[in-house]
Amino acid sequence: MRSAMDRRRFLRGLGLAIVMTAAGALPGAAARAAESGAATTATLPCVPGESLALPAPTTSGGLPLLTALANRHSSREFAPDALPLPVLADLLWAANGVNRSESGKRTAATARNWQNLDVYAVTAAGIFRYDAGAHALVAVAAGDHRAATGAQPFVATAPLNLVYVSDVAKMAGVEDAGDGFRYDGVHAGIVAQNVYLYAASADLVTVLRAMVDRVALATALGLPGTQRVVMAQSVGYPAR
Repeated sequence: MRSAMDRRRFLRGLGLAIVMTAAGALPGAAARAAESGAATTATLPCVPGESLALPAPTTSGGLPLLTALANRHSSREFAPDALPLPVLADLLWAANGVNRSESGKRTAATARNWQNLDVYAVTAAGIFRYDAGAHALVAVAAGDHRAATGAQPFVATAPLNLVYVSDVAKMAGVEDAGDGFRYDGVHAGIVAQNVYLYAASADLVTVLRAMVDRVALATALGLPGTQRVVMAQSVGYPAR
């Protein structure tokens, strides 16, 4: 049985959808989820090598920045509910999407604009790489590989695990390996904070994780030798 809070949230969303539909407008990820049918993180088609276009991201609205900062927190308890495709699309764009189409620059900064950090989405349906330039998912491996994204038990049931991967080949000018790892941490931290702020704005919860078997996860992701796993981050709805 849903809790009272869940019922209130459902009814608020339903009421808003009815009002906005009558007005001829349904803004935001939740509204677009209603329009997109049943596509969720659990039902995404995953044929390795094939690309899946994502819904256009919502680039305005949401909570005021200071409110999102006040609400930002970590949680390791997730409801099992899958995320609708428009929510995933907005989340990935917020994490590391293109926000200046004329230059291809991202929502997350990287040193010297290397853009060396890739975001992988691991769901019950499979593993996908986020192609920021095309705002699309590229299927990597079918099947449920969530348990491979971390050591804590909850990662196996969280609806979405993001994995941050650095491509050393794109980091021109870094000669000291220690400097490369430090850049990786900074870049992943910037992306992770974008995810935290989006989660605070979208009634989601998340936690950034460093307890990862990086060698095993790199194998699951099919990474070449120039790429390495930095961190992972679980995302979902609050546990009921």
